[in-house]
Amino acid sequence: MDDELVRRLEELKRRRRAVILAHNYQLPEIQDVADYIGDSLELAKKSMSIDADVIVFAGVSFMAEMAKALNPDKIVLHPVPNSRCPLADFLTPQQILEAKEKYNGAPFVIYVNSNIDAKAVSDYIVTSASAAKLVSRLDDELILFGPDKNLADHTALMTGKKIIAVPSNGHCPVHEYMVRIEDVIEARKQYENPYIMVHPEAPREARLAADYVGSTSQMLRRIREVEAGTYVIGTEEGLVYRARKLYPSKNIVALQPKAVCIDMKKISLRRIVESLENMKPRVELDPTVLSKVNEILRRSLELIK
Repeated sequence: MDDELVRRLEELKRRRRAVILAHNYQLPEIQDVADYIGDSLELAKKSMSIDADVIVFAGVSFMAEMAKALNPDKIVLHPVPNSRCPLADFLTPQQILEAKEKYNGAPFVIYVNSNIDAKAVSDYIVTSASAAKLVSRLDDELILFGPDKNLADHTALMTGKKIIAVPSNGHCPVHEYMVRIEDVIEARKQYENPYIMVHPEAPREARLAADYVGSTSQMLRRIREVEAGTYVIGTEEGLVYRARKLYPSKNIVALQPKAVCIDMKKISLRRIVESLENMKPRVELDPTVLSKVNEILRRSLELIK
């Protein structure tokens, strides 16, 4: 790591009263300097409780938007604005409105991995960890869910409700193509006493063949709770670095080392330093959209207390 960059970063953080929030999938050099590391929900919660004037968000764009939505009075910097989420970009507000009209106003449950304008026309917002809990508490038996078809399928299996994915092909490329049943089968052959965990954004076959299905934060907790010879993580490879730092005595490997989110890796230490020096790019949200999203968030949180 560049010691001079780290020194400049620490100086800028003090001067700007800034903190760095980094997603579990970020580069090791980012995780090593971050003040807080976690999944999108953990970081959103943390952003509301920190004493700082500036939040630097090392993650993809929808995460930076959520941080701003929850902290309208703070400056939120997203060092690389084109670090976007391909999954989030599958779903548009128009698709949501058309689906609700087609299915007679059925509730639209939107995954947090979505853009802010899509969230604003939805009914509920969920994370991968809270989706089944919230859906199970809705009176409706028909649920619209987007943008991830695999999380929609997982939630349907967990709740027994009819869930229609909107759009029908929405997916995270990393989980769709790099967390496969073939990888699970190979891991069972390769490792002694493996405990295989996959993300709910993975295809059904991989999920059913795994030992555990959960969000990144749930996987990290599971490593602490379960005894195994090898912990095999079926999600973006950045989580392995975090897991090994948390549990240095355990054997932790990636189900598929090539499972890399290119957008997550666009953010570098240098780009964070430049962002704090220039105090941009800043995340700005339409106040009307912000108000709607906060209302939907409150409604959603009430259901999963």
